[in-house]
Amino acid sequence: MSILDWLRNPRPADSTEQGDTDTVRRIVGELDRIDPSLARYLAAFAYVLSRVASADLGVSDVESEKMAQIIRRLGHLSEEQAVLVVELAKTQNRLFGGTEDFLVAREFRGIATDSQRQQLLDCLFAVAAADDEVSAEEEGQIRQIASELGFSHAEYVAARMAYSDKRSVFRRERK
Repeated sequence: MSILDWLRNPRPADSTEQGDTDTVRRIVGELDRIDPSLARYLAAFAYVLSRVASADLGVSDVESEKMAQIIRRLGHLSEEQAVLVVELAKTQNRLFGGTEDFLVAREFRGIATDSQRQQLLDCLFAVAAADDEVSAEEEGQIRQIASELGFSHAEYVAARMAYSDKRSVFRRERK
């Protein structure tokens, strides 16, 4: 199931489908407790966060923890639910990243308010800086996402300013 399928219908049509296991039933049970529109919003939010976390070809534990913390706070979820949403988003990004990235960003842009889009942009930098450095790859991915979400270059730069001391571009120049 692609992330867009999950965004559009977070609940499976039939829980007795082939491949149904105790783990799958537990995951579905956890996500079933989330309002479908909130689940859709959180799924898109988490997926976009995972794009930045994996931009440098790996998602660190600290980045995963930061993503879960953000999703937990946004969705008022239990820690288990937040971790589950993040793990699903990371998996979907690994499997379908190249083809789903723009589509999920467009989906998020369509369901989010301006304030929510701004919040996501800020959170993208927070996830990138979770390991105390925003790499050039992460910064490039955030710039791409900002464009997909409809932010101007000036708006992107304004959000980036809060993380200037974490940017690897500046750190390399100082050495």
